[in-house]
Amino acid sequence: MNTPQKPDLSRRDFVKLSAVTASGTILAGLAGNRVMGATAGSDKIRVGVIGCGGRGRGAAKNCLASSPGIEIVALGDLFQAQVDNAEADIKKYTTQNKLTQPAIQKFSGFDNYQKVLSANVDMVILAAPPGFRPTHFEAAVNAGKHIFCEKPVAVDPAGIRQFIAAAKKSKEKGLAVVAGTQRRHQASYLELMKRIHGGDMGELVGGQCYWNGQGIWFRQKDDPKTPWVAKVSELEWQCWNWYHWDWLSGDQIVEQHVHNLDAMNWAFGGPPVKFTGMGGRQTRDDGKGNIWDHFAVEMEYANGARVMSMCRHTPKSTPRVAERFVGTKGVADSTQSNLAVIKGAKPFSYSGPTPDPYVVEHTDLIASIRKNQPLNEGEQVAMSTLTAIGGRMSAYTGREISWSWLMSGSKLDIFPKQLRAGAGIFPPVPMPGKYELV
Repeated sequence: MNTPQKPDLSRRDFVKLSAVTASGTILAGLAGNRVMGATAGSDKIRVGVIGCGGRGRGAAKNCLASSPGIEIVALGDLFQAQVDNAEADIKKYTTQNKLTQPAIQKFSGFDNYQKVLSANVDMVILAAPPGFRPTHFEAAVNAGKHIFCEKPVAVDPAGIRQFIAAAKKSKEKGLAVVAGTQRRHQASYLELMKRIHGGDMGELVGGQCYWNGQGIWFRQKDDPKTPWVAKVSELEWQCWNWYHWDWLSGDQIVEQHVHNLDAMNWAFGGPPVKFTGMGGRQTRDDGKGNIWDHFAVEMEYANGARVMSMCRHTPKSTPRVAERFVGTKGVADSTQSNLAVIKGAKPFSYSGPTPDPYVVEHTDLIASIRKNQPLNEGEQVAMSTLTAIGGRMSAYTGREISWSWLMSGSKLDIFPKQLRAGAGIFPPVPMPGKYELV
């Protein structure tokens, strides 16, 4: 289990998944010429949203902004209040931008995703809490829908395997799948990666990546701004406050830091082969979930290069969200604010256009559907999510673990098979030396 092994996805295969065209549109994992449904070349694409929180509403508006002929026709969430808020938000947006807005079907409850998938939609946006993602994704693929899928896509290896199986099926069906790893659609990153993969920095021999922030929200059950929350069950309140439990969010390293880890996998052409992690919980108040507030993980890639990953939530701290790539002929730095710089034998500094990558990812998705050349990033985002899960598992347990064991050996499955209103699920804060490696 602790012996470094080559990843199951070869470097060549992963680079194919990461390929980009000169135009800046990602065409990874093309699924052939057959597209399910009548959306190829269609004037209108009917979209359903599953998960109507801030990211779901944001993704819906990004999708509307990305291309003509997009209609949001169905909304689903566990909570009716969230569905109603999303409807109002979307109608305000379409009115302000003079867009056609058909009647919206609205669904709530734990089965909302099934109802959205049955609502005559061509495409769905999956933005419920990450623990739900494998089930929602699998159902969307089985229903033959094109998919925009927020990251991360699972919270444990069992969920990743479920997601990967569905991703393979989506390719067989000719479905488009684009993930919310928007750096892969960001002009500055595309230009930097083209140079890294083209050899401008020589061989990559190391790197660092960071998501160091000051903290996140915590939603009290008795918040007067959301009086309806006081009436929901304990488990429903946990779903409302989902970030703070590992079985719902995957912890910060999975939910947020996956962006930076994905950039590292992109640069190295595949996931790490080995993880050694540490971390803990120092600043989160007692009773606010079971996730940690800091991680540090060393990842070793197939060529022997080692990358240090760091993330934290520390109040009043200095934020840092960035990646650094070290090669034999240069060093590169990148950030989401369009910094992309190489210092070395072939220096480079990005100064081109900076379209919003949150919109561009939808532009690329819709274009691929209409061109009958569906993008499919399903397996790619699963690999990066598992990278984050591997770092978390190593830190939680204090054990060195390998990629091959994550892919095929781990039986960890922390998300309940069935959820219903009632008692909550409150795992203890993970303690290294006591947390089992499963």
